[in-house]
Amino acid sequence: MMFILMCAQVFALSFRGLQGEKLVEDMFAFLPGGIGADIWFMMLIIFVLGFFIEWIEISYIAVPLFLPVLLRAEVDLVWVASLICVNLQTSFLTPPFGWALFFLRSVAPAEIRTGQIYRGVIPFILIQGLALVLVYAFPGLATWLPRAIGW
Repeated sequence: MMFILMCAQVFALSFRGLQGEKLVEDMFAFLPGGIGADIWFMMLIIFVLGFFIEWIEISYIAVPLFLPVLLRAEVDLVWVASLICVNLQTSFLTPPFGWALFFLRSVAPAEIRTGQIYRGVIPFILIQGLALVLVYAFPGLATWLPRAIGW
C-alpha cells in the first residue's frame, strides 16, 4: 500500500512538473455545458476507474488531476467530494467489475449464483444513482452538516 501511495505522489509531482494540469484544464475547456458538464465528465471518469482501482488510488491519482478545474470554477469541494464518494459506492456495486459484488460472492452460500447477486444489486444501483443526482441537484444535502459544525 505504501508503495502505491509513493508512486502516486511521484506521478502527481511529475504530472505537475510537466504542465499536465494545464492539459487537463484545456481538455475541460473544450467540453460544452460549463462546470456542470465538467463535473459529470469527472464523475464518468471516476465511475469507470472505480471498476478497476480502489478508492484510495483514485483519491491520490485521479482527484488531484481534476482539482485545478474545480478550483478555477470555485465549486464547493465538500460537495464534489460527496459526489465522488456516492459515485464510487455506485461503481463498486456495478456488475461485472463491482468490488463489493466479489466480496459478497465470497461469503454467499454456494447455492446463490453470481447472476442472482448481479440481479439483486440492481435496485441498490438505482438508489445510488438517484442519490448522486439528488446530491448534485441539491448541494445542501452534502454541505449542511460541515457548515453546521463550523467547517
